Amino acid sequence: MCTTYLACSIINQLNNIGIKIKGNPRLIRLNPFARFKTRGNGGISFKINLKENNNEKVNLTKKLILENVEKLSELSCENTNPGVVFYKGEITQEMKNYAMKAIYSIISIEEAEKFAKKIGAEIYKFKKGRGIIGSIAAIACPLEDYTYELLSYRNKENYGRKRLIDKESVYLMDKKTTDTFENIDYNNDYIAIEPKTPCPILYGVRGESIEGLKLAKNLIKVNEPIESYCIFKTNQHTDMHLQNIDKISSMEKYGCYIVNGYVKTDPHVIEGGHVFFTLADESGEIESAAYEPTKEFRNNIKELHMGDQIQLFGGIGCGGTFNIEKMKIISLNTNQTFKNPLCKCGKRMTSAGKNKGFKCKKCGNKLPNGEKIPVKEERILVEGNFYETPVTARRHLTKPICRMNV
Repeated sequence: MCTTYLACSIINQLNNIGIKIKGNPRLIRLNPFARFKTRGNGGISFKINLKENNNEKVNLTKKLILENVEKLSELSCENTNPGVVFYKGEITQEMKNYAMKAIYSIISIEEAEKFAKKIGAEIYKFKKGRGIIGSIAAIACPLEDYTYELLSYRNKENYGRKRLIDKESVYLMDKKTTDTFENIDYNNDYIAIEPKTPCPILYGVRGESIEGLKLAKNLIKVNEPIESYCIFKTNQHTDMHLQNIDKISSMEKYGCYIVNGYVKTDPHVIEGGHVFFTLADESGEIESAAYEPTKEFRNNIKELHMGDQIQLFGGIGCGGTFNIEKMKIISLNTNQTFKNPLCKCGKRMTSAGKNKGFKCKKCGNKLPNGEKIPVKEERILVEGNFYETPVTARRHLTKPICRMNV
């Protein structure tokens, strides 16, 4: 169904019976290359301060949460396997390490169960209960770098219908809120706050502050009711999923990395518009790709030449290909060619014969001792620059250049 909507619904119900959460709920995005996941691979956590002797409220909270998960989850779907975790205590370094592994690597259900038992967490599995993997990570994930996302939700009768969002108001909101981002893909005239799936979300705005998001909500005009909204604290757009790695040979399938190397083969386009090339270093090589949904980003990839030194950001999918999210140019292999000199009349001169220099066919001028002029190849790519996928194709965790100190 929709993990964030489920969380928002639970929080509102808890509020209605006088049980308040502490701070904002957390939306933690996990490894985008995991095989078994929800579309956005997100886990939700929130904290409630309850006195130890208030067993009645503790039990009521647990009962309400579990009933809602069972009621709202689409359990008839084969791939829906929710999990709920309750944990009381300090967040240990071991728990933080677990969370990071869930974000840049793979954890099995069995491993998560074993870990939950070790830390004394209480788990509830629905069907296979795969959701416990992300639930523990959502509780334990450290958020040194973080953003916020405001998600507004539709009335149920509007699920699956066209969203009635005033497009001009979104453009206005984007101009007036300086600490929101990724609202619009201007190159493709695309409203990025609007989901394209028949889910409960009406729109989602991402930003650096809660105040900025509330201002954005007041500026966005919609022509349908908003059932509720919630602001999540999140690891979205932080590059938290990426590990720095020294050797291509050390990378593994489903892992997420920042890696340096040189372009071993010139990029080539295959059917469907996908662009591929080989990245290599002294340890090995890997096929790298910018797929059709990355639109104009592919043009930057096609400008790469053999010998260029680059840094890639991304991850390895089930096919073993490195999916590029972002690229930095370290150095360009600029070829040098030699051209005949220009005549004073502006015409390119031609050879006057072996060891006879050059002559101009237009005006007859001669350069008996002239030499060819070295000319450096002009490149569109710029050393030191970053290049990123458009908003339309950007992953939840990918840090946009506007959030980078570059």
